[in-house]
This record gives sequence, structure tokens and C-alpha cells, in this order.
Amino acid sequence: MISRHWIGIVRSEMTSAYIDHLENTVMPKLNQSEGIQNAYYLKRTVNDGTEFLIVTEWDCLESIKKFAGNDYDRAVVDPYAKSMMVRYDRKVRHYFI
Repeated sequence: MISRHWIGIVRSEMTSAYIDHLENTVMPKLNQSEGIQNAYYLKRTVNDGTEFLIVTEWDCLESIKKFAGNDYDRAVVDPYAKSMMVRYDRKVRHYFI
């Protein structure tokens, strides 16, 4: 199994809207992806907003490639989410469980 981690910092005033986006758009889409085992997020307040750590767990690298493409280290961030961000990781980190 592979755990895929990504961090984005959302402007404080956009925290509620981002959570709504995660719960109603991002997580349902992720949970329909082939090979996904689990998807969740953690959040904390930081100096310039709210930091979100998105964690997804996949059965294999091929499943991640189907989701993210051949450049599977590239973060997949939709334009709406980007509009709420102070900054975000352009690359994700993969951990092998």
C-alpha cells in the first residue's frame, strides 16, 4: 500500500468553503478512484491561514498513475481549490506502508 500526502494552506476566511469543497467534491471523487483504499484530511491553524494535510492510501503505484497521470508526483489541485490557497505543494510525497 502507498500513502500519498499533500499540504495546502487556505486563507483563513476561506476555511469553511474549502472544507465544504473537500467533503462534497474532492473526497467523493477520490473515493470513486480505482485502487483507493482510504482518503482523509487533517487541518491546523498556522500563521497565514489553515493548513490542510490530505492523505490518500492506494493499493499500488499503477492506481496512483491512473488518478494523477504518469507524472504521479505532481499534485492534482483543481482551479477552485487553488483560488482559496495561500500556497500549496506542487509535488506530493509518497510513503510505502
